[in-house]
Amino acid sequence: MKAFEKNIRKVEPYVPGEQPQERVIKLNTNENPYPPAPGVTKALEEMDAGNLRLYPDPTAEVLVNALADFYHVNPDQVFVGVGSDDVLSMCFLTFFNSEKPIYFPDVTYSFYKVWADLYRIPYECQALDENFRIVKEDYYPENGGVIFPNPNAPTGIYLELDQVEDIIAHNQDVIVIVDEAYVDFAGRSAMELIDRYDNLIVVQTFSKARSMAGMRVGYAISNPALIKYLNDAKYSFNSYTMNQTSLVCGARAVEDRVYFEEGIRKIIETREWAKKELADLGFEFTDSKANFIFAKHPKYEAKDLFGFLKTQKIYVRFWGSRRIEQYLRITVGTREEMEALFAAVRKYIEEQS
Repeated sequence: MKAFEKNIRKVEPYVPGEQPQERVIKLNTNENPYPPAPGVTKALEEMDAGNLRLYPDPTAEVLVNALADFYHVNPDQVFVGVGSDDVLSMCFLTFFNSEKPIYFPDVTYSFYKVWADLYRIPYECQALDENFRIVKEDYYPENGGVIFPNPNAPTGIYLELDQVEDIIAHNQDVIVIVDEAYVDFAGRSAMELIDRYDNLIVVQTFSKARSMAGMRVGYAISNPALIKYLNDAKYSFNSYTMNQTSLVCGARAVEDRVYFEEGIRKIIETREWAKKELADLGFEFTDSKANFIFAKHPKYEAKDLFGFLKTQKIYVRFWGSRRIEQYLRITVGTREEMEALFAAVRKYIEEQS
């Protein structure tokens, strides 16, 4: 080893879902199968490319104001970033600086461990119960902060708001982050609790319900004091994080509430139908409230089924990690995409008979 290598920050990186370039049925990264709101297309058509020579607004005012109006909060309660990953990373950097470990579930979004390692934050993973549910009492002991997704990923299980509040109430001396990437498909948001708890940050994204994963827009809602701390950290890191296209298109997407709600309705409807189809095929799965289903088949190895589906040009997500080695995560696509998936699964079952 060379002398300088001992001072290099080494991290085991997050591994994203595959992004195949050929034409496939892509049910592996929880993207929305429907296009963004029509206003987004119009905004792109109306954009003046000449303005790209200018730096974007560092305050992201047009997007911040649109989100503030949508959620009925003040603009100084909104922080935006390049996808919720950027927002969450800034939250880790800004708020998790105690010598005590932060808490998050053992089966959850795997980026949490990456950020903790990157920023040298001690952490402890609290085990989900045998039904993959968060045990709220496990978050009562003294800690350096708490973060969990709701619904959780990859399980899709939604924690009712009273249980979320219980975790927050038992951790008022540290920051609690509720990662709500999938909450639009589930139930009540922890944003209802923002005015009640000054240690709460709620993070959401445009990548799921708003069909804009390729645009990279995420945001946090909290009280003005915590949002200021986030902006101070962001401006010390990169003052121009949001590009002009994302700002304009993001604001247009927020304006169309009807399209947003209709898209959510279609995905939930397809999800519940798909659960019935999976049950008929012998699968077992959690009661997902997200835009994906976390499923296993008691007769077949998940890795083998995953590999077979790829030969049929259908991509789902497989980890093979401890506790979830027999599970596949299946994004809810269009009705036609899901029918193609089930046809391929039937073919696999027939070949194994």
